[in-house]
Amino acid sequence: MISHFYDVIVQTVCRLLIPFIQVYGLYVIAHGHGSPGGGFQGGVILGASFILLCLSHDIQEMKKRLSRRAVLLLCSLGVIIYSGIGFACLFFGGKYLDYGKLHQILPVDLVGARSMGIFGIEVGVGITVMAVMVSIFLDLSSEEKEKGRPE
Repeated sequence: MISHFYDVIVQTVCRLLIPFIQVYGLYVIAHGHGSPGGGFQGGVILGASFILLCLSHDIQEMKKRLSRRAVLLLCSLGVIIYSGIGFACLFFGGKYLDYGKLHQILPVDLVGARSMGIFGIEVGVGITVMAVMVSIFLDLSSEEKEKGRPE
């Protein structure tokens, strides 16, 4: 009986906190190019929010919000964003991740192009880190091993 109360309290508190944790993770990613934080730190916070959901409820509850297929797609999407920005800089005559060259395709000046390029990199890193953290957690979870990984 006491464990049932404990589960209800833990689940309720986590259900209330997780959206705020996720908004904070997005804030850290969005403001990482101009203040402390960034893609890695924000991605860790976002990944931790999904892991907290899994620990407080169960893996199936987390998979309703973020399936394994979505995790794998997000891993790839983040890398594509990062490398795409780098290759776009190369394409326009700069060095890899020379954000200043992006002013040729963005409707902003040189400083604005650098800021937008860094922001794009932070988003790509944040998505990748979040997805890789969740993927590692799912790979290491005992419930996933017992049921077998879906292909």
